[in-house]
Amino acid sequence: MTDARGDADGRREGRRGARRADQVIPWREPRESRPTTQRETRLDQPRLRRGPKLPRFDPEAFGRWSEGIARFMGTAKFLVYMTVVIIMWIGWNTLAPSGWRFDPYTFTFLTLILSLQASYAAPLILLAQNRQADRDRLAAEEDRRRAAMQKADTEYLAREIAALRIALGEVATRDFLRSELARLAEELDESAHRRLKVARKEQQRQLRKEARRADALAFDDDPDATEDPDEDEEPRASRGKTRDS
Repeated sequence: MTDARGDADGRREGRRGARRADQVIPWREPRESRPTTQRETRLDQPRLRRGPKLPRFDPEAFGRWSEGIARFMGTAKFLVYMTVVIIMWIGWNTLAPSGWRFDPYTFTFLTLILSLQASYAAPLILLAQNRQADRDRLAAEEDRRRAAMQKADTEYLAREIAALRIALGEVATRDFLRSELARLAEELDESAHRRLKVARKEQQRQLRKEARRADALAFDDDPDATEDPDEDEEPRASRGKTRDS
């Protein structure tokens, strides 16, 4: 009995070992033979988005279209058109024969249409407001940028003007040049007047001298005796010595 049980246990262990040998452990397999899964995708590549793919549209074109609708809804033309349509709707469903009325009293269909219009008008108006807010924000940023540039230019010009004032403080101004030229002209006029007076005096002295000489020759007198009293003392002394000799 014991031998039979041992043989049975041996067979069982052999079968288990064969099964374990036939099994393949995935983490012991080489990397080339492993099946690729989504978890083993590369990290430098974007992961594909799961779920149903929605239709794509141009947000800029849709925004322009919504802005056009919102602007049209904010005009008097839209109010007039809507009022005319509602009056015609109510009049037709009230005054027309009963067989031709498609929306009898209580006007359920009209109420549904107006509620749908209001439910779509609110998001369109909000979208238009958001686009306008974006434009205002961009315009404000541009204004701030231009204001900063103008401030920088103004400060630069102020510094340049201050530097020019400092530089011009050491340069002769127009009034200073005029005053100096006027003073120089006055000095030149005074010197010319003095020279003219000296020249006139010398001319008068020469004329007097010539007249005395002419008188002396007329009376046969020594012409040197009639000298101008304004002459120097040395010539007079020399003339007296010659006259005594």
